[in-house]
Amino acid sequence: MLMHFYRRLFCGLAVAICASRAPAASAAELTLESRDKSIHGIAVMSDGKLFADYVIGNGPKPYVWPIVGPTGKEMTRAYSMKYVEGEKTDHPHQRSFWFTHGEVNGIDFWAESRGDGSPVPGAKEGKPAFTGHGSIVHREYLKTEVADGAAVISTRNDWIGPTGKKVCEDERKLVFRDSGESRSIDFDITITATDGDVRFGETKEGSFGVRVPTVMDVDHKPSGGKIVTSEGKTDKDAWGTRAAWVDYNGDVGGDHLGIAVLNHPSSFRYPTRWHVRTYGLFAANPFGATSFDPKTTDESGATVKSGESITLRYRVIFHKGDAESADIAAAFKAYAAEK
Repeated sequence: MLMHFYRRLFCGLAVAICASRAPAASAAELTLESRDKSIHGIAVMSDGKLFADYVIGNGPKPYVWPIVGPTGKEMTRAYSMKYVEGEKTDHPHQRSFWFTHGEVNGIDFWAESRGDGSPVPGAKEGKPAFTGHGSIVHREYLKTEVADGAAVISTRNDWIGPTGKKVCEDERKLVFRDSGESRSIDFDITITATDGDVRFGETKEGSFGVRVPTVMDVDHKPSGGKIVTSEGKTDKDAWGTRAAWVDYNGDVGGDHLGIAVLNHPSSFRYPTRWHVRTYGLFAANPFGATSFDPKTTDESGATVKSGESITLRYRVIFHKGDAESADIAAAFKAYAAEK
């Protein structure tokens, strides 16, 4: 009996030792590669394989697509950059991962127009103040580097109206990380009123957006995904509410995966309102308060005085499982503690 006790003790210790030696997921090696003229931009590579493409010049705004998640599956919708069988083809201006707004000095930067200036299918109709569609034009790279295990792409961009006149400019910084268990992109943007006052109008059509894969959206049949906010709102009840973070998760090619967007406490009008839809749009919009809730006393729209700036900050986590298993609440706490 004593021998049996020692045998069990030895086996338990052996298991504990083996477990302590089990390799944890290690951070991947990130590199940056210039793309050729057909893509225009910079590729972020993880251990030699594509993580994401930062794309310029292939549309009326910069965007990130594709974005490959921690299991090797693409985690944003491919349309309108590429047609994929079974994917929804609504709202072609919702290009994977982007930043714009639907009314800036009366100009619509959110929707896109055809060459004749008319809205593309799915774009909103012009309001009385509508003066046409604008574009966000990449001007220059400020920094492209890999440091401390992260890949950094910083750019300066001009917001150009339909007549060619500059409205404002932005500097954006994207920081890509791959922990092995999840991947993330920090997106910080500072918009400066360089050419007079800039009015970000009251509209739900904005501003920092991600379009989830069709198979992940809540409306997908037979079994769709799930939206949950830091305040416990779910699915359609999450729309227009304020929250520190929102998670959108569901099945993607047999893997249960999720996308969490975190809003940093230093960001303009934190906690932001969320233009998050069961059909797959996942956007943070601090400007459209009364579009979401006509009874709110929150300020809608925003005016940036000439020479002044506003900064918006987000972290997007592409993770395995749902918000609870990925512990997005803890991830937000860590993010919020960062300067």
